[in-house]
Amino acid sequence: MITGGVEARPARDILSLAVLAGILKSRLVPRPLRIVLLLGLLTACAVAQVQFQVLDREVIEARLEGFSRKNDEREAILKQMFVQSGCKDDKLSEQTVKKKLPPNLICVLPGDTNAIILVGAHSDHVEVGDGVVDNWSGASLLPSLYYSLSKVPRKHTFVFVNFTAEEKGLVGSDFYAGKLSPEQRSKIEAMINMDTLGLGPTEVWATHADTTLLNALAGVANAMKLPVSVMNVDQVGSSDSESFAKYKIPRITIHSVTQQTWPILHSSKDKLNEIKKDDYYASYRLMIGYLAFLDTDLGRPATAQANTGH
Repeated sequence: MITGGVEARPARDILSLAVLAGILKSRLVPRPLRIVLLLGLLTACAVAQVQFQVLDREVIEARLEGFSRKNDEREAILKQMFVQSGCKDDKLSEQTVKKKLPPNLICVLPGDTNAIILVGAHSDHVEVGDGVVDNWSGASLLPSLYYSLSKVPRKHTFVFVNFTAEEKGLVGSDFYAGKLSPEQRSKIEAMINMDTLGLGPTEVWATHADTTLLNALAGVANAMKLPVSVMNVDQVGSSDSESFAKYKIPRITIHSVTQQTWPILHSSKDKLNEIKKDDYYASYRLMIGYLAFLDTDLGRPATAQANTGH
């Protein structure tokens, strides 16, 4: 089912003051916030560099190509990918949602603190098409993101969740978020959701994104010289990030949908050949840089102040 390994050439991308320049240039960041953000980020970047390991493109594409059309088999494939990436034993678990549904699959990368960055995607798809775009493209990146972050000690605890039954009404993510206690929810500093990648350059659902998370994404994209732009989908669909919004958990959804490519979703056109491999690998690189940057940046008072406007 998986035709590529997880070993990567020694590669390390470093983001520091480049993110500051990225935020300064980005059109996604409102001007009044830039000075406050820059002052806060300058302090953080002066004491720490953002480090992560990049997997070879062949591995990312092999995992994308290793899909099944059956939802229950997808969960099993992802579980195998996580184990190959080093997430196993007590770090990897399944959460039963309903008897007739595949479980939520949960992988934990422990950090130095109990503050959590939650990274999610759904693997189920509708009956028509192969569901590679929506959303094997997002789900199959979860084990790779775990691997890329796991090679350097992290401040935050990262929790990677493959949600079941998103297409049935956010069932898996609603269940997961609802089962958390208020104390557990309070520890989640960000919910980063990936849904439908690779149809083109990376997009972000800005109207349903936390300001701090949106600003950081813009800065990282500019620093890494990778594209990201706003494409809001308020009137055409929803995604697992919304299961966390009702609990006031900061969230953001990364996707690649445009008005031109929207008809591919939930249709017989949803197949592997619709994925633009260059854009898909760029989205992976952006995601790993973004998550590594959030690990160093989230939770600092200056960032919180910028988000609230105080």
